[in-house]
Amino acid sequence: MITITTHSEDETFEVGRRLGRYLRRGDLVALTGELGSGKTILARGIAVGLDAQGYIASPTFTLIREYRGPTPVYHVDLYRLERAEVADLGLEELLDRGVTVIEWAEKAADLLRPPLLRIEFAPVSGLEDRIILLSAEGPGPHAAVRALAAAWTPA
Repeated sequence: MITITTHSEDETFEVGRRLGRYLRRGDLVALTGELGSGKTILARGIAVGLDAQGYIASPTFTLIREYRGPTPVYHVDLYRLERAEVADLGLEELLDRGVTVIEWAEKAADLLRPPLLRIEFAPVSGLEDRIILLSAEGPGPHAAVRALAAAWTPA
């Protein structure tokens, strides 16, 4: 597990972008943290790091957004759902098609399996500061975390 502190939305985005460069088809990214903690910003960075096409928007009202690119990115937001409703989404079908990034992943605990990158946003007192805890299971997520840990210096 590694811990990174970012001091702006741009830094949080950059963490995601760097991680995205190392993720592979079939990798699952589970994002947890309070509302407004930076999950969507980091997800945007991951999509950009994977060369996803188009504007990366929050899927809060659509639940799942697909972004095309060399590796498709499925951005899922479970904020508005109860745990029981998650089973009806058919998320299992997405998991091998590309990289799947799930916000509010604690609501999909039964689906979380390797290769898995768990990213938790811990609360901090500063308005822009974010503490990001990363742990990995599987080759793609391990490579992403190792590369980030070796090279991370905030802008």
